[in-house]
Amino acid sequence: MRRSLWLVPCLILGLLGVAALAARAQTAKPEAKDPPTARVALYRVAPGKHLDFLKWMAENDTIEKEAGVPAAQIYAHTNGDSWDYMQIIPTYTKEQQAKIDEVSKKRGRKTGMGASLEFRTFVAWHTDTDTVGPMTATELVAAASK
Repeated sequence: MRRSLWLVPCLILGLLGVAALAARAQTAKPEAKDPPTARVALYRVAPGKHLDFLKWMAENDTIEKEAGVPAAQIYAHTNGDSWDYMQIIPTYTKEQQAKIDEVSKKRGRKTGMGASLEFRTFVAWHTDTDTVGPMTATELVAAASK
């Protein structure tokens, strides 16, 4: 009988311990992930090349879709500065870029330096910048406070 009396308090303590661990797991902060990265590019298209440029970019959309990678987003200028289009391109892994190159070659498109030179026939000027985001200002403050 004495042995069974010790069993009840041990069982209760064990259940309380499990409950405490479960509560802690629910309130634990999720693991911090690195924010996504992307490249933001501004393009000033060469005179008379706007439609050719947009067709070339539209084919890139098709290639990205076939390769199964996130598509780049493009914004058309309507007022203000002198750029024509802004593009936000997700950062691709080496594997994703290899798949894009594979699909591009299959479609008869150039890759690497050849693609860069072809692209430059459409633009008079461009610039691109590597970024982190999208993020909120609150997330940037938290990252800066680490």
